[in-house]
Amino acid sequence: MDQTGSSRTKRPGASQAGAEALAIEGLTFLASDPERLERFLSLSGLGPENLRKAASSPGFLVAVLDHIASDESLILAFSANGGHDPASVLKARDVLAGPSAEDFM
Repeated sequence: MDQTGSSRTKRPGASQAGAEALAIEGLTFLASDPERLERFLSLSGLGPENLRKAASSPGFLVAVLDHIASDESLILAFSANGGHDPASVLKARDVLAGPSAEDFM
């Protein structure tokens, strides 16, 4: 906690804009390390030649957060690097993905 009594861990709101910002931060984090980026590209089936086009598709930011959340060491490193609560990554992923079929049952 800081001097005001609030936590220093960033917790982006559950808004669409906050979730998108966190996902973009996640992509920047992946791109900052060639090995992390290469793994993301390999697992997603993307390559440097089509990454920009894929980034404009609606599901891309969800895929970024899915990738980060799928690896405990990666989500912890991303969270520590950005000062985020790891749960905020999962929450942002849910916001971007929208409601699931289970939400309607």
